[in-house]
Amino acid sequence: MSDMSDPRPGYCRNNNDLLPMDSWRVLRIMSETIEAFDTMAPLPEMLVSVFGSARIPEDSEGYRSARELGSRLVKAGYGVITGGGPGIMEAAGRGAFEAGGVSVGLNIELPHEQQPNRYQNTSLTFRYFFIRKLCFLKYSTAVIVFPGGFGTLDELSEVMTMIQTRKINLIPLILVGRKFWNGFFRWVRETMVAEGTIDAEDLGFVHLVDTAEEAVDFLVECHRYGRRRSTFEN
Repeated sequence: MSDMSDPRPGYCRNNNDLLPMDSWRVLRIMSETIEAFDTMAPLPEMLVSVFGSARIPEDSEGYRSARELGSRLVKAGYGVITGGGPGIMEAAGRGAFEAGGVSVGLNIELPHEQQPNRYQNTSLTFRYFFIRKLCFLKYSTAVIVFPGGFGTLDELSEVMTMIQTRKINLIPLILVGRKFWNGFFRWVRETMVAEGTIDAEDLGFVHLVDTAEEAVDFLVECHRYGRRRSTFEN
């Protein structure tokens, strides 16, 4: 059997090398999932997941907007779920925490270890990204996305796929920052829709705003009156 710690650059293990390890890994996955469910289940039902860049500094407009969002969400009767790290995650959690509301941090173990921010009154740390993603969507009544990088795009596309395939309910999906997101959705319309890889209707559940106030107002309208008209609906 190959050495699992083989340091050779580009070394690719045979799947058979992983069989003994995989059998035990299932138990770790089960344990992590059960712990997460037991922690999240007693929390209030009206939780909103907030995604965005970990690289946004505290003195930026994006940080201030996310912090305001967290505060406004609490005042509107919601709690906040974030990834527990710095940047947008910290800002949204901070706003909720300082407003006296629920601030859940779903932290992740990374090679360059992410330090949980201090604005969390419920905190979990995950080894597996897919269990963390499961908890974001299982316990969210809406998703709000700020500008971010690959991780944010991954989270956004996951939510869009789950809604498109009806694997989750049609929850509000709100993106903050039209200037940032317009180019991405222009490419989606002009390339993906034009090539037929998605339907134009698949964008019908995405709503773009510029401010925290707009985001919360739209969210409250959706939950009070039912689904509202989104940005890309004709």
